Amino acid sequence: MKNALITIDNISRSFALPNGGNYIALKDIDLSIAEGEFISLIGHSGCGKSTLLNLMAGLDQANTGGILMNSRQVTEPGPDRMVVFQNYSLLPWQTVRQNIALAVNNVMRGSSKAERQERIDQSIELVRLTQAADKLPRELSGGMKQRVAIARALAIRPKLLLLDEPFGALDALTRGNLQQQLMEICQRAGVTTVMVTHSVDEALLLSDRVICLTNGPAAGIGQIVNVNLPRPRQRLEVMEHSNYYALRTELINFLQQQRRLKQHRQTISSDALSPSVVKASTTAKAPATTSQLRIGYLPGLDIAPLAVGIERGFFAESNLQLVPSIFQDWQEMEKQLRSGELDLAITSATAPLAMSLGISGEPAWPAITPITVTRNGNAICLARRFLDLNINSLASLAPSLKRREWPLRLAIGQNDSMQELLLRHWLASAGIDPDQEVVLETLSPMAMQASLQAGEIDGFIAGRYRVAKAVESGLAFVLASDLDIWSNHPEKVITCHEGWATRNETLLLDFCSGLIRGGQICEDGGQHENLVGLLSRPEWLGIDSALALQRQFNLGNGEPTDNRLPLNRYHSDRCHVANAAEGAWILTQFSRWGWIPFPSNRLEILGRVYRNDICSAALERIGLPALRPERQPIPMACGIPFDQDFPINYLQQLPFSRYSAQAAMEMPSCDTDKPLPYS
Repeated sequence: MKNALITIDNISRSFALPNGGNYIALKDIDLSIAEGEFISLIGHSGCGKSTLLNLMAGLDQANTGGILMNSRQVTEPGPDRMVVFQNYSLLPWQTVRQNIALAVNNVMRGSSKAERQERIDQSIELVRLTQAADKLPRELSGGMKQRVAIARALAIRPKLLLLDEPFGALDALTRGNLQQQLMEICQRAGVTTVMVTHSVDEALLLSDRVICLTNGPAAGIGQIVNVNLPRPRQRLEVMEHSNYYALRTELINFLQQQRRLKQHRQTISSDALSPSVVKASTTAKAPATTSQLRIGYLPGLDIAPLAVGIERGFFAESNLQLVPSIFQDWQEMEKQLRSGELDLAITSATAPLAMSLGISGEPAWPAITPITVTRNGNAICLARRFLDLNINSLASLAPSLKRREWPLRLAIGQNDSMQELLLRHWLASAGIDPDQEVVLETLSPMAMQASLQAGEIDGFIAGRYRVAKAVESGLAFVLASDLDIWSNHPEKVITCHEGWATRNETLLLDFCSGLIRGGQICEDGGQHENLVGLLSRPEWLGIDSALALQRQFNLGNGEPTDNRLPLNRYHSDRCHVANAAEGAWILTQFSRWGWIPFPSNRLEILGRVYRNDICSAALERIGLPALRPERQPIPMACGIPFDQDFPINYLQQLPFSRYSAQAAMEMPSCDTDKPLPYS
């Protein structure tokens, strides 16, 4: 991007309500606008488009964050920013020339009368109204009045022109003519422009980028669409361009998804007490509505915040009685979650989407994730015999696989899990097709070390706790970690039923708050010795885990066995954010390997599954600032960054991608009482 003229940095705007409380109009808006760029803001009514425009104009102030223009904070209106409203705002007793002179004389007070008159004449000529210069507004058409308003705004040579639905009151023919003239005017003046519009066609005709805002309240940026149509533009030529209807479809699709998402939220809120809301399958049971919470997990370091929260009484403070259930494999735990025997579970970060879309052949189940529990923490290990073959890196593994007569056997703990996606992505980055040159075997994490010792597998990917135990026993060495693939990726998340979350909002907030407090302690270096003692108890990881835990936390008799074992993140680095952008990457991988067509309504699906609003409320409950997902592209170690706004472009660059544009389809995220049809 060119040098930014306007930088909008994490702004939020709320308004006090008459009966108390606040209405949050905008939340966590980040945006940079380059000099000379034409930006359109679209979204449904009430999404804060005009509020954002007023903030840029200096007519209003954000509650948090700030707006910079040429590196100076915008705190009040100024002549470097001019606003054109829908209602023209012309003085009826003043002529065209006099209306424009009001602005010029106010700003150019130090200039001579001749200089001011020249500026007025230039502005009238710019909008081609010389013949009407001495007419009153009542003698002008609607389109001419709007051109006067634009001329008045441009007469003072602003750096930023702000248009609030400037053509909304005009008939279609006048509107079309004025759109064309506006393009020419802005191009001749070289002015940066931000326009609010409800018209998709208008946005595509005029804009370099279209900023799509999500539903209010707490509206944010849902998608940014680059309008890659050549300039100068003529309406008919634009409509005949090969990219036009794809862009138009993308914008309309966004608006439709936002409408459906709003309708869905209203429906599930009004039906929260209906038994049909929690009908995930034909065998679903109604979840408990008492203060007792049944939570499932598999033993591993990801349960540390839960263990600490229970030990420190964080959940008891909210009158929550947690009933932890230990499982030996992920499939059984998800089965009980689906049936209602569990209220919540600590699952792989992929599980909420996989369950919502019915990836594993099970009926689609409306899962949500309100909070991320841990990030990072995985490692890939191989049997030590591979060291004798001089295989100690991905670079040495790839050519070795080409020479072998049998495929590499690697174990994963769960199909469609984050660990499987990371492993596949890592292998593919070196030219290894995981579906052709590798056998991926699904094993319980508890059985991996024994299978490695028996020679049944060549290696596995698992959390650092299990990898450390295999390394400690002399069976394996660390070949890579998830830091080599995607640093700070979501690893484990809380997953629950969407209907249950709606019916038990207070319970869920209390639980998430306690878990966050537990995560804080897990990252406190001074608490590591206590953490080892806690996790070594039989009800958590067991006494035989103490040595591996001590090594990992750099305690006891020595340094960690392998410095490539990654650290789990329990609280820092925006750990808890339920980030829909990360979910978009997961969707691309589901499609990449041919498990589902890439859903064209991904934003609707992600909006239902990723509930960072719950995460923010839980953080604020315990006095911590709400966290926002960042919009920057996600760097991947393979060298291809992931941009949530352009998932198809990303898919098309990946090696071994099974993605097919012909197979892409709209996949309605599952209703609470209706399975998701998908093929």
